[in-house]
Amino acid sequence: MITARRATIEDAPELVRLRGVMLTGLNGRAPEPGQWQDASLRTLRRRLTNPEESLAAYVVDKPDVPGELAACVIGIIEYRLGGPSNPSGEIGYVFNAVTAPGYRRRGYFRACMEGLLSWYHQRGVTLVDLKASEDGEPLYRALGFVPTSSPAMRLTINKPATTPRG
Repeated sequence: MITARRATIEDAPELVRLRGVMLTGLNGRAPEPGQWQDASLRTLRRRLTNPEESLAAYVVDKPDVPGELAACVIGIIEYRLGGPSNPSGEIGYVFNAVTAPGYRRRGYFRACMEGLLSWYHQRGVTLVDLKASEDGEPLYRALGFVPTSSPAMRLTINKPATTPRG
C-alpha cells in the first residue's frame, strides 16, 4: 500500500520542480525558468511551516531517487460567505496535481489525493473544487468528483489602477 505524507518546507524545491512538469504537460513545452519559480518557492516556504495553515501539500517520494518526489498535490481552503449548500463558506481547491513521468500509473497520485481529501475532511471542509485534465478526470470521478456547470470567468489585471478611489 502506498501512503502519501504531508509535505514539509524541505519539499518546497521539489514541489516547484513538479509544478514545471505539470505546466509542461498542460502547455506542451517546458516553462521558461524565471520569477515564477522564486515566487512559488517563497510562498511554499512561508505556508508549509504552519500545520494550521489553510494550505497543505501531500507527496510521495521517488522510491529509487532519495530527495526527489514522484507525485504531489496541493490544496487550499478558501473562505467565502456561507450559503444553503455550504453553510460554512469554506471551499477546498485542489491544484498543482502531478506525477513525474516514469512514475505514473503506480497509485502515487491517488495516495496524494486521498491524503489531501482526508485533510479537508479533518478540517470540516465539505466542498472541494478542481480543474481536471483529460488524463486526470477518470481518477477524480473514481474519488467522487463530478462535473459542474460553473460559469467561471477570469480577468487578468496587468497594472495597478491609476484612478483614485474615494
